Amino acid sequence: MLTNAEIKQIRSLREKKFRDALGLFVVEGEKMVREALESSFEVVRVCRVEEEGEKAMEKMSQFSTPSPVLAVVRKPALEWAGTDIPAGLSLALDSVRDPGNMGTIIRTADWFGVGMVFASPDSVDIFNPKVIQSTMGAVFRCRFVQADIPATCRRFREAGLPVYGTFLDGADIYSEKLQDNGLIVMGNESNGISDATAAEVSHRLFIPKAEGSRAESLNVAVATAVTLSIFKATAGSSR
Repeated sequence: MLTNAEIKQIRSLREKKFRDALGLFVVEGEKMVREALESSFEVVRVCRVEEEGEKAMEKMSQFSTPSPVLAVVRKPALEWAGTDIPAGLSLALDSVRDPGNMGTIIRTADWFGVGMVFASPDSVDIFNPKVIQSTMGAVFRCRFVQADIPATCRRFREAGLPVYGTFLDGADIYSEKLQDNGLIVMGNESNGISDATAAEVSHRLFIPKAEGSRAESLNVAVATAVTLSIFKATAGSSR
């Protein structure tokens, strides 16, 4: 049985400042806990309702409806030395703030085999409970680092690799010759890719909408899925 102090500590992991200070985060649900146990992450503790009781689980849960099981997991290092450029495609997230978007993007990156996901320091914390849950376990499989996005773009370009970005004034993505390696930049939900990052993009792309559509833009998670799908289907092919 957990002590009140231990329950209070686990409950505190709802907040980023305590996750950062303790180097821990929480996952909930049988699937997520199983994913954590099968991953390379260090699982510090597993708590089950039959052992701790419903009231304790309610106090520790980070959601309105507590799960019958949760795990406390140690956070991995998020630094990138800049020397090991991943093979294939990588993603760079420039100020993605919404937890649901971040989680969905990580899940999508895992689906399409993205080598690494870079996120700017002002992006939402990947260990935010809503981000963790919406990744559906992809957080344990997708390599994720925090990095200066303009500097990361420059590092890829110095390595002779393309840096793609999505813009409303970009070239039709369906008509461009795409490579199956390099970096794809996705921007903030409201403002898109920042000026500093845009200056480092070598290939500006646009996802065209249907004729007559009055939609102003795509949700960043949806745009990421569409972009990765197009790259998967066409990159490296002769057209």
